Amino acid sequence: MKKMFSLLALSSLVLISCQEDDVVADDPIVQEDPVNYTSGSADFSNYVSIGNSLTAGFSDNALFISGQEASFPNMLASNFALAGGGAFTQPLMADNLGGLTLGGNPISGNRLILSFASGSPTPVPVSGQGSTEVSNNVGGPFNNMGVPGAKSYHLLAPGYGNVAGVAAGLANPYYARMATAADATVLGDAASVGATFFSLWIGNNDVLGYVVSGGSGVDQIGNLDPSTYGGSDISDPNVVAGSIDAIIQTMKANGADGVIANIPDVLTIPYLNTVPHNPVPLDAATATLLNGAYASYNQALLAFATDQNPLGTPLISMEEAQQRTISFEAGETNAVVIIDEDLTDLTAISPALINMRQATAEDKLVLPSSAFIGTLANEADPTSINGVAIPLADNWVLTPQEQETAASAVIAFNAVISNLATAYDLALVDANSLLLELNSTGFVLADGSVVTGTFGTGGGFSLDGVHPSPRGYAIIANAFVEAINAKFQSNLPGVNPLDYTGLYLE
Repeated sequence: MKKMFSLLALSSLVLISCQEDDVVADDPIVQEDPVNYTSGSADFSNYVSIGNSLTAGFSDNALFISGQEASFPNMLASNFALAGGGAFTQPLMADNLGGLTLGGNPISGNRLILSFASGSPTPVPVSGQGSTEVSNNVGGPFNNMGVPGAKSYHLLAPGYGNVAGVAAGLANPYYARMATAADATVLGDAASVGATFFSLWIGNNDVLGYVVSGGSGVDQIGNLDPSTYGGSDISDPNVVAGSIDAIIQTMKANGADGVIANIPDVLTIPYLNTVPHNPVPLDAATATLLNGAYASYNQALLAFATDQNPLGTPLISMEEAQQRTISFEAGETNAVVIIDEDLTDLTAISPALINMRQATAEDKLVLPSSAFIGTLANEADPTSINGVAIPLADNWVLTPQEQETAASAVIAFNAVISNLATAYDLALVDANSLLLELNSTGFVLADGSVVTGTFGTGGGFSLDGVHPSPRGYAIIANAFVEAINAKFQSNLPGVNPLDYTGLYLE
């Protein structure tokens, strides 16, 4: 069967234009007075950053040296150095591949690059075996205490860096290679550096796991015991509030100033906004065959929306029956079939009436679904096409109801962060508005180019569709600089995003 669809049209991904500079021989050389940068009321002499993958410099689905060097805290440290800032150390990976091993066995993949092997650009892991061994502790603590995968409460958890717990999923491999002891905490190690200034960006993973799993987790609102949470669950806002409060209190205990960022709208990331809901091409014969296969399902739905069923009473509304009706036609834009757990469960009456419907433009398909739609659930059965004859499971799609759940969590978390920023007199970075601006208008750079949130070509996000590119991190760094300058009367210059790549090319 022909390939179901092509996700990306990136043939013209790289456009390089050159222009000769006009040379005017008689122009005098203008000597500009050097700028005297000042820290204002802040003390940047010992800067510590705390957070998760966004702080560590994670991009293209991995942590690797070049990405770490382009982390926004490292950019901030370069600015702080202009106004009394000291050394800034990071737990650098062993190479630029990014893969992790534990006992010599791979436990995470390499960073993504674009492959043109198939004729159209496709993100694939870079070849080779990463040489970063988790059990080789690089010695901490470090100034950059960003731990990929960490949720807010993880930063306070003893043993989160115990290498003995990594294989069982009880500890974080990135923290294990830099924890000062098996029972250490990220916060404890960060505090031991004795920061005079700190940045904190945490909480996005407390909701991000839910959305990237297609809403397959649980909203734990009302449950204050994070030890019972699953990796894809949404944290209770009070758990997030208590964790961030404890972090700030600890970091400010010796008089340090700081800056905190709120949570970006995770529903707007490319990971959820790249794969269309209707990517299925069908010819007339196949569409007719599929409609015949779904005919009995559609007829049963109509019956259960009226009294023309064995129970003699309507069990679903006519609106729901129409919503669940599955229909295909010849063309390139047929919607995929999905499972929707929020539909009325009719399987107790008829096991064939599963909670399925076709996706709409309001649904968000996760980025990996592009490689799954159109594959066969059973290699021996050419009719078992995922997303067509076989509905996509919950983990492939974020439905409108699940989006509402995630949006409510982001609002609650950001209210917490805003209140704590005020209570502890911290500078506040509105990362939420920053991402909205990236997606709506983009950011115009000095050369006239525009950085947007478009996957693959926009320059703001890396190839994993979740984390910024180095250029995106530069824009974030400048937002931090702007908030710091406004709060502490410093005059840091920021960084030039053009000095950082929007996409790594091999």
